Amino acid sequence: MPEEPFEATVTAFMLVKTTPEWLGLSVEQRVEAFKTKVLPEITKRTNGVRSRFYDTEFYSARVTDVWVWEARDHQAYQLLVDALRETPFWDRYFDVVELLVGVENGYAKNYDLDTFATVTT
Repeated sequence: MPEEPFEATVTAFMLVKTTPEWLGLSVEQRVEAFKTKVLPEITKRTNGVRSRFYDTEFYSARVTDVWVWEARDHQAYQLLVDALRETPFWDRYFDVVELLVGVENGYAKNYDLDTFATVTT
């Protein structure tokens, strides 16, 4: 059953670099590994998280991908990281270069201010 939509409390930008082991897999093997070795652990250990993935290897040699994780709360994020550490994702398929964790518009929420965003057309 699909999870109910939620407002993310925590957003984590996980900057990673692919390893030779990951790159040695075919595209089909990578998809299979993600579907069978990574996703089941995430699903089993936490809920209230969603993700988006960005390829950056075109522009950076240090970071090849940015995984954006949004979590319902801090515990859901912590359980996600624990789950990932129990899979080959962590330190076998990818080196975690940096974790940048933040709260969207935290300043505005803390000071009861309107949020500001840029939209151009």
